[in-house]
Amino acid sequence: MSDFSCVITGGGDGEGPGGADALRASVESVLGQSMRAAEALVVLASAADPAVRTAARALAARAPERVRLVHADPAARTTGALRNAGLDAATGRYVLVLGSGERLQKHACRNLWQAGETSRADLIAGRWSRIADESGKEREPSWQGELFARSRTLTRFTEAPQLVVRDALVTGFCLRREAARRHGLRYEEDLAHGEILFGPLAAASVGRIALVRRLIVTGRAVPDRARVLVALVEAHRRVANTLLARGLPELREERETAFHRDHLVPLVRSFPALPAVRRDRVAAAAARTLTGPVPPDLPPLERVAVTLLGWGDAEGILAAAYALSRPATVCAPLTTGADGRVGWGGEAAEPVADITELGHHYRRFGEMRLMNRLTRCTAADGGRLLLEGRLVLPGPTGPGPGASLTATLEFRARGGARAVAFPAEVVRHDANGITWRARADVSRRLRPVGVRDTAWDARLTVEADGARCVSDLFAPQDQVAGAVRFAARPRLGRLAGDTWEPYITLKDHFALRLAARRRPARTAHRLVRYATRFRPARKAKLLVRALRKRLDRYRSRGFKAPAYNTWLTRLPVRRGSVVFESHMGTCYGDSPRALYEEIRRQGLKLHATWSYDPSPAGFPDDARLVRRWSWRYLWALARAEYWVDNQGFPQHLRKPGHTTYLQTWHGSAYKRMGFDETRVRLQNAPQRERLQQSVDRFDHFLVRSEHDVTTLARAYRLPEAKLLRTGYPRNDALIAERTRAETEGRLPRPPLAGALGLDDHKKTVLYAPTFRGGPGKQRRTRLLLDVREFAERFGDTHTLLVRAHYLESARLPVCPPGTVVDVSRHHDVSELLALTDVLVTDYSSIMFDFALLDRPAVLFAPDLEAYAAERGSYFDLREQAPGPVAATQDELFAALAELKKSDTRYADQRRAFAERFGAYDQGDAARAAVAAVFGPAASRGVRHTTDHDRGAGR
Repeated sequence: MSDFSCVITGGGDGEGPGGADALRASVESVLGQSMRAAEALVVLASAADPAVRTAARALAARAPERVRLVHADPAARTTGALRNAGLDAATGRYVLVLGSGERLQKHACRNLWQAGETSRADLIAGRWSRIADESGKEREPSWQGELFARSRTLTRFTEAPQLVVRDALVTGFCLRREAARRHGLRYEEDLAHGEILFGPLAAASVGRIALVRRLIVTGRAVPDRARVLVALVEAHRRVANTLLARGLPELREERETAFHRDHLVPLVRSFPALPAVRRDRVAAAAARTLTGPVPPDLPPLERVAVTLLGWGDAEGILAAAYALSRPATVCAPLTTGADGRVGWGGEAAEPVADITELGHHYRRFGEMRLMNRLTRCTAADGGRLLLEGRLVLPGPTGPGPGASLTATLEFRARGGARAVAFPAEVVRHDANGITWRARADVSRRLRPVGVRDTAWDARLTVEADGARCVSDLFAPQDQVAGAVRFAARPRLGRLAGDTWEPYITLKDHFALRLAARRRPARTAHRLVRYATRFRPARKAKLLVRALRKRLDRYRSRGFKAPAYNTWLTRLPVRRGSVVFESHMGTCYGDSPRALYEEIRRQGLKLHATWSYDPSPAGFPDDARLVRRWSWRYLWALARAEYWVDNQGFPQHLRKPGHTTYLQTWHGSAYKRMGFDETRVRLQNAPQRERLQQSVDRFDHFLVRSEHDVTTLARAYRLPEAKLLRTGYPRNDALIAERTRAETEGRLPRPPLAGALGLDDHKKTVLYAPTFRGGPGKQRRTRLLLDVREFAERFGDTHTLLVRAHYLESARLPVCPPGTVVDVSRHHDVSELLALTDVLVTDYSSIMFDFALLDRPAVLFAPDLEAYAAERGSYFDLREQAPGPVAATQDELFAALAELKKSDTRYADQRRAFAERFGAYDQGDAARAAVAAVFGPAASRGVRHTTDHDRGAGR
């Protein structure tokens, strides 16, 4: 008896694509298992294709001891019946079922067997992946990451509800054979895609369940939802009814939401790729099948999509599909109800769905993207291209019926600047849209070169009362298939191409492409293709590729760092040269900026160089600018007499012996830093040594309190001689602002307030959360604060400034004008703090700086315990916070609503907080630091004339 019986079916009704090749791949994956006691049980239907039978017999003959053939009863035609026959014939201790073309990972059976034997579980499940696109690329469902984050054992399936809420058990799991028989587990033979129901039934019936974090199965095919919609809905309903029968209505509701998101929304997304006849047929089938309510907790556009799918509105589903891929685009007229809520289409009293939170109604015509539906594409008189379409108008914010309208159809070469425009001959305003018609003499006016400009995208520009709206032309994939063609006249001659062909891009936009239809052009293209692919050309391409690879190596950091350390550091020092860097070149701000401006104010004869990454915008014009990690950057570092930064110059670069390194640092510490971090303590010795070598480069380290000495200085093992107790130069501006506010009042505000459009009569709240990622750059983060709800509750009296961490970015929802402003790209946070009335943060060091202004702060820390446990902390935040600590958003909003009371209650604690963590911030930190590092007593050489080396370099 084998340890594993892997059931693989062939020839059943509803069997997936692939036939003999799919069967062969599945069986081969069983034979390739590192656990040899695994057998492949191939169950063949009586009506199986001859090629499938031949492949099965060949596999069984090749490995008779590990491949068994089971010929099913002629009555067993469905995949479910064949799988039941395999369960009956299985002899292994564990049984696993593979779908058509699914493949086991090499150690899959061993991993499942070990987990089962260790945990004594009846069901053992692991991760699986499916084929994401036509290229064969594999991708795991996004929800699997949390479910299988770690290996664990469950006593009941409700401890991991995602097992039944999602289709987690359609594959990639095994059962103890005795447990399956004891509980009478069988596939529903009358149900296509019965694996959707079988997995949850098994999980609900057995006892222990073991979850394995390893990948078990690959190659699962994504179902053709347009073809099997009815079967998918029926399988889902049976799972939902099973959950309801077991007294789990809350899981049933979660299952409904998950089904809509995992199956119905992807079906809507696929609509533009379906032919018109099939779109109508699928929409009609959906209207008959989807009779239940739409889950209310779906995002607005997904709610729109499944609602229209349930109504069977094929055209509406197309618009929803376009909106799902472009959430910022208005794809249907907007209706506004009596309560001010905004709906998608329909009547104001009964819109399709509420989409107020998308914020479309806050934008005006010209500021928003509008869907432009191509309705006609044909040939007009004189061999011209005739296009007609309809531009959706959002409703009240669009141009009125009496507005003066003009439109221009433009074709633009893809990837280039060349464009050709044609005026629209008809532009007409109707109830909720603009219909237009344009004729384009593409044969005469479009003159491509014929190389690299063979694709031209179309777009329409509509002007109304001074506002200008530009939109691409949307159409389903079958809109122009083989519709019309036009003669082309490339500048390189007709051998480069002779025909313009309209087509729909992968983004569902109308475009023209230059094609070779006639024999001379086709012959020329074949010759070019042969010339670029025969052996000498292939060798030339390989040579060019090798040269490019070598050039890329010379530009890489792996080459630059050794070259810098070996050769550039030998260059002589340039006396008086200083390289400034703030937050790894991302901004012109913080203490390096304050020191630079103090040096300029004092007129010191220093040569200033600033590094930037990625853009020099916003950096000073009178300093030399170099891109971080460029050769000019390395040259400047190698010859500099001083380095000044607040984060750390590249760790791999050695400091020359003639250089003095002033590390201003970027904030006092709440979370553990340096060698106090758990992450660092778990690193190997070479990694920790690299960190120590990087820190050893510091000659001076600024601190603003004894707290910094006992935390940062100790965590980075800095000797007392390197510490400068001057405070942070960046905070001099805050001390000055507090003094000004106390003597002159808060108004007028700094000039930045006007630039940001802040109202003097509204309070300014700055939301600045901490960095939550690990080492390396993070590009997208999700804010814990619901910005839209803040705008709804406090927008009349408050303006929210949102500043994401400089290593992160956050996409903000559209909110009413004047309620939310994204200031993440503003260079200097001190300027923002100066005009802020209330700070909302979590664990960011910004709270230590803001306390110097003696203004209210609220700490929004919903994950305080988890964060402190993971990152570690130097003090109890709840006990020493400069303001209330909110664990939920409701608590945060309550604290903001009662700010006057909390301000009074926390006034003494806030002042004590500022005194403890900012004792050395007295408003003269920049002057003191400049005197200590650049003054005569610290001078390393004679300084000559003032020189700020104008210009920027890369």
